[in-house]
Amino acid sequence: EALSPGVDEDAAKDALRADGLDARALADALAELKALKVSRRVPGALVLGCDQTLSVGDGADRGDMIDKAVDRADAERILRLLSGRVHHLHSAAVIVLNGEPIWRHVERVRMTMRPLSDDFIRAYLDDDWDACRWCVGCYRIEGPGAQLFSRVEGSQFAIQGLPLLPLLDFLRTRGVLAA
Repeated sequence: EALSPGVDEDAAKDALRADGLDARALADALAELKALKVSRRVPGALVLGCDQTLSVGDGADRGDMIDKAVDRADAERILRLLSGRVHHLHSAAVIVLNGEPIWRHVERVRMTMRPLSDDFIRAYLDDDWDACRWCVGCYRIEGPGAQLFSRVEGSQFAIQGLPLLPLLDFLRTRGVLAA
């Protein structure tokens, strides 16, 4: 069952960034915050919280973080910034039971965006804006966004928002899924 955690993500991000969290730690903290909020409402349930962050640059996790676009012009700016560059997507998942985190996993995917012309960016957003506007980095790898990349190193599931294979392994180990 999908439940909204009722978290003001912008305020939470601002507070966590002020504490100096890098992109990896920020994704992990936001995933945990969401799971904790829902866990309080559903005692005894395994609650999964997830989040993603994106950092630009070839370093580890301390690159400049990119948020979701606020509008179409911001999406164009973000895609121009990512064009021809490496960025890292951090996909975090945390499971909480009775208000206590019992499992967590953060995957980092290294993504190289090919150089994009302004005409291409405009045409891409014309085609996919309604769907990609909600995505950090302004792309959906499972859709037209795949054509933005020249190289991807990491899990497709993590790019789509969930480190699925480690999650399934945890659920099998816990006996929730058949082994």
